Amino acid sequence: MRLAIATLGLTVTLLSGIALTAWARESISHADPIPLILEKSEGEHRTRRPRDFPMPTSSFTIKVDRQNGGSEKMWLGTEDLPPGAMIPKHRHLGQDEILLIQTGTAHVWLGTQERDAHAGAMVFIPSGTWVSLKNIGSEDISLAFVFSDPGFDKYLRCTSAPTGEASSKVTAAEFNECARQGAFELDRH
Repeated sequence: MRLAIATLGLTVTLLSGIALTAWARESISHADPIPLILEKSEGEHRTRRPRDFPMPTSSFTIKVDRQNGGSEKMWLGTEDLPPGAMIPKHRHLGQDEILLIQTGTAHVWLGTQERDAHAGAMVFIPSGTWVSLKNIGSEDISLAFVFSDPGFDKYLRCTSAPTGEASSKVTAAEFNECARQGAFELDRH
């Protein structure tokens, strides 16, 4: 009987320790976000890995997400699109997106809408809506993209590398897995 009580006591103590350790890890992983002030040139600079289909530009910057500032609820990135550059038709599953066109002129295809958008324009893209954009002007488009929830950041990190690091070509299978992880769908038609 004493052995049974001692074993029960030890089991409860061990399980309490495991639960406390799990709680501590959970608390640490959900630390409060860190306030940030970033200049245009600051942030996590990344370069898209080579692939067999169009990409908007070779590089972009992640400004705020789970890894940069610790936001669990949203994220923001920026990139510059040279004249003629195009963001291919795609949609995000589970995240709304806002595009802020800071400079330049873009032709935007959004759901059933199609029109030009100029410096200062905003494009709201509800989750599941197909979108594409092309720089039709003679200057770079400075673009900021804000997402309501994390997700697409997983795709971007999966298909890119930190700027300056060597990277391999994205295979079709790898692209599909990255897109699945990032709740992203590219229209390949």
